[in-house]
Amino acid sequence: MTEEKRPDPDALLAAIQKEQATQKRGRLKVFFGMAAGVGKTYAMLEAAIRQKKEGSDVLLGYVETHGRGDTQALASQLPLLPRKLLRYREINVEEFDLDAALARHPRLILVDELAHANVPGSRHPKRYQDVLELLEAGIDVYTTLNVQHVESRADTVEQITGSHMRETVPDSVLDSAEIELIDISPEDLLKRLDEGKVYVPERAVTAMINFFRAGNLTALREMALRLAAERVGQDVRDYMQIMQIPGPWKTGHRLLVAVSASPLSSQLIRWTRRLADSLDCPWLAVYVEQPYSLTPEAQTRLTRNLAVAGELGAEVITTADNDIIHGILRLARQHNVTQIIVGKPVQSGLKDYFHARSFLNRIVGESGNIDVHIVRGQKLVEPGALSSRTVPAKTCWTQYAFAFAVVASVALLNYLVNSLIGYRALALNFLFAVVILALFLGRGPVLFAATASALIWNYFFLPPRFTFRVKSLEDAMMLAMYFVVAAVIGQLVSRLRTQEQAERRRESRATALYLLTREFVDAHGLEEITKRLIAHIQEVFKADASVVFADARGHLAPNAHPSSSLILTEKEYSVAAWVFHHGKAAGRFTDNLPSSEALHLPIATTAETLGVLSVKLQELEPQTLDQRNLLEAFARQAALVIDRHRLQETSERSRLAAESERVGKTLLDSVSHEMRTPISAIASAVNAIKSSPDHSKDLLLDEIEWAVQRLNRLVRNLLDIARVEAGHLKPKLDWQDVGDLINVAVQRLEHEMSSHKVQLKVAPRLPLVRMDFVLMEQVLSNLLLNAAAYTPPGSNIVIEAIQLENELAIRVADNGPGLPERDLERIFEKFYRVPGTPAGGTGVGLSIVKGFTEAQGGRVHAANRESGGALFSIFLPVEPQPELPEDK
Repeated sequence: MTEEKRPDPDALLAAIQKEQATQKRGRLKVFFGMAAGVGKTYAMLEAAIRQKKEGSDVLLGYVETHGRGDTQALASQLPLLPRKLLRYREINVEEFDLDAALARHPRLILVDELAHANVPGSRHPKRYQDVLELLEAGIDVYTTLNVQHVESRADTVEQITGSHMRETVPDSVLDSAEIELIDISPEDLLKRLDEGKVYVPERAVTAMINFFRAGNLTALREMALRLAAERVGQDVRDYMQIMQIPGPWKTGHRLLVAVSASPLSSQLIRWTRRLADSLDCPWLAVYVEQPYSLTPEAQTRLTRNLAVAGELGAEVITTADNDIIHGILRLARQHNVTQIIVGKPVQSGLKDYFHARSFLNRIVGESGNIDVHIVRGQKLVEPGALSSRTVPAKTCWTQYAFAFAVVASVALLNYLVNSLIGYRALALNFLFAVVILALFLGRGPVLFAATASALIWNYFFLPPRFTFRVKSLEDAMMLAMYFVVAAVIGQLVSRLRTQEQAERRRESRATALYLLTREFVDAHGLEEITKRLIAHIQEVFKADASVVFADARGHLAPNAHPSSSLILTEKEYSVAAWVFHHGKAAGRFTDNLPSSEALHLPIATTAETLGVLSVKLQELEPQTLDQRNLLEAFARQAALVIDRHRLQETSERSRLAAESERVGKTLLDSVSHEMRTPISAIASAVNAIKSSPDHSKDLLLDEIEWAVQRLNRLVRNLLDIARVEAGHLKPKLDWQDVGDLINVAVQRLEHEMSSHKVQLKVAPRLPLVRMDFVLMEQVLSNLLLNAAAYTPPGSNIVIEAIQLENELAIRVADNGPGLPERDLERIFEKFYRVPGTPAGGTGVGLSIVKGFTEAQGGRVHAANRESGGALFSIFLPVEPQPELPEDK
């Protein structure tokens, strides 16, 4: 396989990793259309029903039928996931229940309207984030999406329709998705709208006047078709990478323009943009990095040319290759390019003439099925500017002088030893000198040294001496072979040295980016991320840096981050503000506000600009392309990490808000019920006392006393759980008898336990235990009340106390329905109540049991009995017994 046809290992690995990641995650299929009403939901339901008939576990997670009878009929054929009811602005809102979907874990789930914004208090702000979590859990998802909700198309849609899209989906969500385009003509959609199949009649009239106009729908349809075609094209390129198909497959036009440091490259870029517009196709701007360095002027022009290509809409790619043609063709085949655009070299001499012919002949001859456009630019620059575009590193007249001095020194040494070793062996000394020079000098000086050494050897040492005439055929052949070997070896060594330097530069870039990524992995919080970013820039670039983030209002903060090492003046801050609002680089070494002393780069994701990175390099030379690319990579990596951190914080806040709302609602419902019951009993008893004879007052007063005790227990439980949460609980430990504890607790709850059979099983001669008697009485009382509340009247409740090895166990068992297995781990959580339990209770009793027991060095455990019912166990440590006073 030739070099240019060999697949790029990095690109091949990326394609394979993408395929493997897709296999591990769930698969996302998007039913995509130009607008509402094209039949996306209907097509999604039909596809899901087919999957169900084939034996797949399909679940209807969320679907909006909008009252359409045919859609509702299809939806009724699939099992439905109950929706989650959330309270928002005094209105009950039904939302997709993500937790229930994850617990159910079907093979395929349908989640309609991917761009939907969830109600505040949900786990995720956006529904597409719910879908991403489902995919990470290995669940396949079917969903629907309109083109106006794709983030990269939202601005264009707003220009076309005048409607601002608040609900958008990042393009990255669609990168690994299968897209099925649901397409109908604008006329058919308007007809459906007029027939009331999309919206109710009143809303349909408004929609036809505003959004659903024929021109708007035509433009949206074109956008949908193009986006679907782009995604299919990417799938084709990934397939070609995995299967190592050289290509191109001319399924559509795709252009590549070769960019260099030449001043004429900007004209070539604009010509390619015009061609791409006429063909209406994507295009790439490619720069092939060579082993040698660029002059400062050429570096500045190259950076400007690549910036122009990016601004004109090109996908800018830089690669490294010793052969420019190999590099161009390699990228062209990797990206399924159908047409290559190169400039016709400007010929200013005999060398340029032959070089130009060689370049054009090779790229045309080796391009295979790829078409090649050769474009001549308008020569509007001085010839000197063209000649400065690239030069070998450190190649100047001093290297030629040094090479000549070394060859002359070796010639002098050969003159001294000529009589000892003979003139033929002297050639080895000259060859050795050429090889050594190749390790330090450029190709030109090495070739000069090889030529000069051959001439000196011929003139001063080959017979007849002091002439360039060679006497024998043998000497002539040896001279010719020496020149060829010296030139070839010198050039090869010089090329290897140049390649080694280039590889070291690439390795240093890759290492710097890897180290930054590794630093970010361990960073926790925005403060640490920013600190590590600035420290890494200082270490790699030996430059001062500053980071300014957006504030809560979405504006650039007035002050830089405290970790910044660069102090921004008023002028530099204004440049940073420009970068923040425009999302483009500005400042030094750019075409935007170049008088600035620092380079300012946006820290941005595809959705928004998060802040600005400002870097002030110490050297005065123009910034190299390597430095610029590495700095931009740093900024992009920082943006990704910061955005991920913000998403995690948003998700955590949403989770906490949802949990807080749930706990608050549970507490309110429980406290209301708990307080309403005794208050009603007190009110009834008081009224009865007023109208009853004297002999019945004692019973009514007992009723009032019971109600007051229940209220007192409620308030005490709420105060106790607050003490446990605040860490203010300080048990008063003393030696106590467990039998006394059990008897006191049972007697105190005699009224509450009157409808149950309480059995005591206390082992004899139990050791004393250090505990807080009051707290442990409440622990045991809560367990007994819990058993009485969740078991039917007449059932048995057993209290057992036994000694284990180093612990004393108090067990409360009942023969009720027991505990669901999935709730055993959460049964001691604050305000948690087992789903489906009857009203009553605050959900804090068992939390108090756990908190009070652990505060005294013990532990609690909940389980189900084999014979049926729940079993709660308290384990208290048994310590060496105290010395009791002897009886007198």
